[in-house]
Amino acid sequence: VDAVYLDDEKEREEYVLNDVGIVFHGNIEDIKSRSWSYGQFEENILDACLFLMDKAELELSGRGNPIKICRVASAVINSRDDNGVIAGSWNNSYDYGVAPSAWTGSVDILLEYYSSKQPVRYGQCWVFAGVFNTFLRCLGIPARLITNYSSAHDNNANLRLDFFLDDEGKVDTRLTKDSVWNYHCWNEAWMTRPDLPVGFGGWQVVDGTPQETSDGMYRCGPASVQAIKHGHVCFQFDAPFVYAEVNSDIFYTRVEKNGTQVVEKIDTTRIGQLIVTKEVGGDGMVDITEEYKFREGSDEERLALETAVMYGVKKQSIQETTYQPQTDVDMDFQAQKAVLGNDFKVTITFRNKSHNSYTATTYLSGNIVFYTGVTKSEFKKHSFSAKLEPSSTSSFDIVIKSSEYMRDLLEQASFHFFVTARINETGKILAVQKVLMLEIPTLRIKTKGELVAGKEASVIVEFTNPLKQTLENVTLRLEGPGVLRTIKKQFGRIPMNSTLTWEVKFFPMRPGLRKLIASLNSDALRHVYGELNVQIQKP
Repeated sequence: VDAVYLDDEKEREEYVLNDVGIVFHGNIEDIKSRSWSYGQFEENILDACLFLMDKAELELSGRGNPIKICRVASAVINSRDDNGVIAGSWNNSYDYGVAPSAWTGSVDILLEYYSSKQPVRYGQCWVFAGVFNTFLRCLGIPARLITNYSSAHDNNANLRLDFFLDDEGKVDTRLTKDSVWNYHCWNEAWMTRPDLPVGFGGWQVVDGTPQETSDGMYRCGPASVQAIKHGHVCFQFDAPFVYAEVNSDIFYTRVEKNGTQVVEKIDTTRIGQLIVTKEVGGDGMVDITEEYKFREGSDEERLALETAVMYGVKKQSIQETTYQPQTDVDMDFQAQKAVLGNDFKVTITFRNKSHNSYTATTYLSGNIVFYTGVTKSEFKKHSFSAKLEPSSTSSFDIVIKSSEYMRDLLEQASFHFFVTARINETGKILAVQKVLMLEIPTLRIKTKGELVAGKEASVIVEFTNPLKQTLENVTLRLEGPGVLRTIKKQFGRIPMNSTLTWEVKFFPMRPGLRKLIASLNSDALRHVYGELNVQIQKP
């Protein structure tokens, strides 16, 4: 019996044979997608993938075992502790390497590693997941790339992310160690699990992004999705970590001057709100949250949590801390759609459901964050006193100017707003946090004339600089599996409002429906993509 047999023909075509895929990114309120070229059938890719098993020193007898293959591959995909394929970098400086956002697919990375035997710089989660997917499909293991929105990176697997507030209700960045990733990508691989009880085969989580160590190495999985859903986190490998990524709660804890900790708010719904993958046979998104967890608040969900706790997932009971939230006032935070380089406004709304008048001392902190939720800098501080009339709603607008955020902006153009308000009459604190992504312009791709396999054709990539500044050190990349090998071109600069045009001549390799994928990278602007479906005729 084949350990990785998938009986649906359409699924086999997608999960083993499709050489392009979609990465869903952005954040829960603003889902973005981009194409990724897996290229598992391109020249020398099979050799490069077999080399990874040599590199991981996987004994020959283990090379027919998908469980072992996935376990060692999840370690060798990242460079931590074994000089593996990709060096991660999350700090926005990518000297002597390629920015993670510039890659358009796995082929260049695997071929560079195969020839240099040195880690390729640099990757972030979707790059690790994209390359892992190529590896798995290349070896005939059905695989798909998964995105978990609002993913918990919980440092001590206690199903609790702590955001600490100081005495006045402002976030204390010094004490707060846990973070919520806007999204995190991993992979699922399809296989039987003869090492586990019946019923835990099928899709398994494997993750090549180095977050925490497992048995002494940076690796994660394979962990049965079914086991995670039912809370059976005792089954190998790394199920408690994945369970926490999709199920943690956020605690807002105020630390009083004498050190007493008071829990002001618990958010049980934000983490793992949406888990998605690309649909079979198309570019759409499918919601697979239900594969990982029962409906929030259902009896089955409670039972799964109790099971996970029984099997050693730490869950702090709320009895240890005093918790009496302010229930008669709701606070909400909205931000208008914002385009990179423009001003925009955010709105804080209070709904006072009581018959009392309240005043709320309100703090807004706007931070420029990495997509991992880690703050780079606070660019906006604003506080005001809000008068809340009985049984009424009051809204307050705050304008965010582009001059406030442009200097420190990071590549995924992501902001994290923290709003806390202290009701002066009761001393209670309201807290809300929101991620906002700016709209980043796209590349335009078009072809000239008709495309015939083996005949010269031409493709044009265009981009207009939307910023109020010149873009420096601009690099473009273009690739398409079965159409053309990656081409890179450097342009010195693009002045503001001016348009860059790049024409590439090429010979399409194989007939059929194909995809061209392009990216633009520069000092001030990254994560710029474009793509085009092309039909290549038979000669």
